[in-house]
Amino acid sequence: MNRNHKLTALFLKCRNLTESICGPLEVEDYVPQPIVDVSPPKWHLGHTTWFFEAFVLQQFAKGYKIFHEDFAYLFNSYYNNAGERVLRPNRGLMSRPPVREVMDYRKYVTDSMVKFLSLNQEDKILDIIELGINHEQQHQELLVYDIKYILGNQPTFPVYGEGFECKKGATENGFVKRAAGLYSIGADGKSFCYDNELAQHQVYLREYQISKSLVTNGEYLEFIQSGAYTDFNLWLAEGWDFINREGIQAPLYWHKINGEWWNYTFKGLQKVDVNVPVQHVSFYEALAFAEWKGMRLPTEFEWEAAAEDLQWGQLWEWTYSAYQPYPGFAKAPGALGEYNGKFMINQNVLRGASVATPQDHSRITYRNFFHAASRWLFSGIRLAK
Repeated sequence: MNRNHKLTALFLKCRNLTESICGPLEVEDYVPQPIVDVSPPKWHLGHTTWFFEAFVLQQFAKGYKIFHEDFAYLFNSYYNNAGERVLRPNRGLMSRPPVREVMDYRKYVTDSMVKFLSLNQEDKILDIIELGINHEQQHQELLVYDIKYILGNQPTFPVYGEGFECKKGATENGFVKRAAGLYSIGADGKSFCYDNELAQHQVYLREYQISKSLVTNGEYLEFIQSGAYTDFNLWLAEGWDFINREGIQAPLYWHKINGEWWNYTFKGLQKVDVNVPVQHVSFYEALAFAEWKGMRLPTEFEWEAAAEDLQWGQLWEWTYSAYQPYPGFAKAPGALGEYNGKFMINQNVLRGASVATPQDHSRITYRNFFHAASRWLFSGIRLAK
């Protein structure tokens, strides 16, 4: 199978998955934006479509006609080089275009892309299409986060359905040990990766140990019951201010009802299962828990050096590493150069993957990044010492 045919199959699989994630939704669920971080599902459907239209079809498909002249303004996210756009906090105000028109847009662009790929495009164009597929996979995961937040803040805690739930944590406890020395970090560039994973380089690590498993709800309940959310000694100053300002006393989606802890899941409101990994915690909470345990969070380099011996994939794991460029990092010219580089400030790196990460979209060198206060993502805790 040549690369055009392979990418066509991956493209169609990707486009179908995005829409299947939205399958359980009612049409009213496609529009809300409860907080600035949560984009409406309708916007995700339009934005991932606009990406292919703007960066592939308009650039390289001879005779291509854009679907609607307003859609670039409505569905551009943060690409300044690509023109003006609706401000991020205002995405939930867009009752128009209706969902049916956005779905028509998706079909129009999908069909145009399949026709375009049938002409055996050159590698530099296929590279952009591969990036577009990975871009949509990222939005599939964000879509899951956002749907959970939209439904999880409804007064009736509606059921979404099966999938995207963590399972019982690993039975293998203990720590993986790594000796002091030089370790290779980053992607070698021989297969797809994002520019923030380049260039591969060596780092020196002191001897350390990293937990084989993630922190569970049961362990985190002990942290809560110890009074940790009222003990300023455990918290960074910024984290202490954050939890007090927001009135945070437990992970996101947790509710104490008649003396028992419950949490919202895609199956509705459920009693907290003490055996599954704790999730929806901020970097501040992860760090405070580590402090309470007399340990710490791993750096992203320690995580990567030990990854082959870790049990991971259920949740993204906070590291104590700032999101910064690797030595030799270089941005692409134009709008695609805005993909990662301009966010390399005030963000912490997370490593691993989650139950919402699409198949074949995870790798040891993958660098996810969010602000320390973020909790709606599928985040968990792994300890180091």
